[in-house]
Amino acid sequence: MREMGKYIYGIIQTNGESNFGPIGIGGRGDEVHTVAYKDLSAVISNSPAFQLAVNRENLMNHQKTLEAIMERHTVLPIKFGTVAANAEGIRRLLEREYAQLKQMLHRLEGRVELGVKAVWKDMNRVFQEVVDEDQAIRDLKQEILEKPGSQTYTQKISIGQMIQSALDVKKETETDRLLKELKRVSVEYRLNPTIGDKMILNAAFLLDREKERVFDGELDRLDAEHGGRIRFLRVGPVPPYNFVSLTLHSD
Repeated sequence: MREMGKYIYGIIQTNGESNFGPIGIGGRGDEVHTVAYKDLSAVISNSPAFQLAVNRENLMNHQKTLEAIMERHTVLPIKFGTVAANAEGIRRLLEREYAQLKQMLHRLEGRVELGVKAVWKDMNRVFQEVVDEDQAIRDLKQEILEKPGSQTYTQKISIGQMIQSALDVKKETETDRLLKELKRVSVEYRLNPTIGDKMILNAAFLLDREKERVFDGELDRLDAEHGGRIRFLRVGPVPPYNFVSLTLHSD
C-alpha cells in the first residue's frame, strides 16, 4: 500500500516536536505536526490526495492552519498545494535548503504582516474634486454645455479620457500620501494591484510585532483625518505571504 502524502504548510524554527491538533487539510481531522532537521521543522499533516482541489474550503483550511501555527512560531508559509511523498523526503529538503531557510526565518523573527486596503467612499464626490482641481476639464465641460448634444460627441469622449487620467493621478498622489505615513512604522511594504476606480491602496506591511499597536494608532489617525472620504480595511496579523517567495520541491 502506497504511503499517504505529506501536506506542507510552512517552516518553523523549533528544538522539539510540536503538535497543533486535528486541524489538517481535507476535513478528516488529521493531526498537524512537525518533521524536523536540526532546529528547523516542516509543519505537515497527512494529505488525502497528492493534488488537492483549489477550492474555498481547502484554501481557508490552509490559511487557518498557518494562522494557528503563527500563534506559537514565526512561520515561513509554503505555497498552497505543496505535498511531499514522505517524511524522509521532507527531512532531505530541510537539509538541502537549511541555510536559506534559516536566513529567511531570521529576517522575519518577531514580525507580522498586516494588510491595508483603502477605498474612496463616494465616487461622485471624488469626480467633482477632479473637475474642481483641473481648469482644462472645467473649460471643456463648459463648452459641452453650450453646444447642442449632436455636436459634442468627440468632446464628451475627450473629457471622459481627461477625467480618467486626472483620477489616476489623484489616486497615485493619495496612495503616496497614505504610504508615507504607514511605512514609517513598518520594516517593509509591498503594493498589490488595486481593483476598480474606488480602491486607492492595497498594500501589505511587515512590522515588528510590538509595533502593531503603534501601526493601528497611525491607521486610526488616518481614518480620523480622511474618514469622510476614505474607508480603511485592516487585515491581520497574518503569516508573511507577501514577504516570502518560497516554493519547495521534495525528492
